[in-house]
Amino acid sequence: MKPVRTFLYQEDGGIGTITLNRPERLNAITFEVYRELTDFFATLRDEKDVRVVVITGAGRAFCSGGDVRDIIGELQGRDAAGLLEFTRLTCELIRNMRALPKAIIASLNGTTAGAGACIALASDIRIAAEEAKIAFIFVKVGLAGTDMGATYLLPRVIGLAKATELLMTGDFISAEEAERIGLYNRVVARDQLETVTREFAEKLARGPALGIAKTKEMLNREMHMGFDSGLEAEAVTQALCMQTPDFKEAHAAFIEKREAKFE
Repeated sequence: MKPVRTFLYQEDGGIGTITLNRPERLNAITFEVYRELTDFFATLRDEKDVRVVVITGAGRAFCSGGDVRDIIGELQGRDAAGLLEFTRLTCELIRNMRALPKAIIASLNGTTAGAGACIALASDIRIAAEEAKIAFIFVKVGLAGTDMGATYLLPRVIGLAKATELLMTGDFISAEEAERIGLYNRVVARDQLETVTREFAEKLARGPALGIAKTKEMLNREMHMGFDSGLEAEAVTQALCMQTPDFKEAHAAFIEKREAKFE
């Protein structure tokens, strides 16, 4: 795998961990970080040893959004084509995250805002520290709430009414509130975040890789389908999974009263 420059990455036990590493800027994203993260998620598709991806931040924030100095200032001088080039890049990052056939866990160690909120939203699971308030702040800077998949994904995660409120106000909500409305899967004490995230990642890493990949694929695909089409797609997918060694292993493990060891 090509070395990365703008964030930290390590692999251990089938879990690849990305750490946004600009703590002095609350892990604000630069043009270079956008590009490298986007390409890196595409590369992870072919990393057979990586079964689960965790993304987190260094210091007291997960990600505070686009860097005001590096990005916002330069965008002021771009023409329409240049602006569209940038917004398409940000959307490409989200597309690559959703297309990755592996689970992504966002481990939210602190403030999560703007682009950071969208990265968390595009992840499959969100585990947050109690300090991890979140906001989709785009309207606060004179933009639309429709950014990096937010108006597509957020209503599907928390419902249209609450998504409308968060995207139209740009207000922060607490981690407790985010968990209550279903945006966060877990909220834990800050000193327990790494442990709880690791345990969850290990649980997924022990699961059937193809089964989890197909689950994510169908969650994506069925957003566009009618009910009957969805049922047929699920039938075809499940029949495929039933032909794998993992399905046979699960049956054998049940009979032998042991934990299954999936491929």
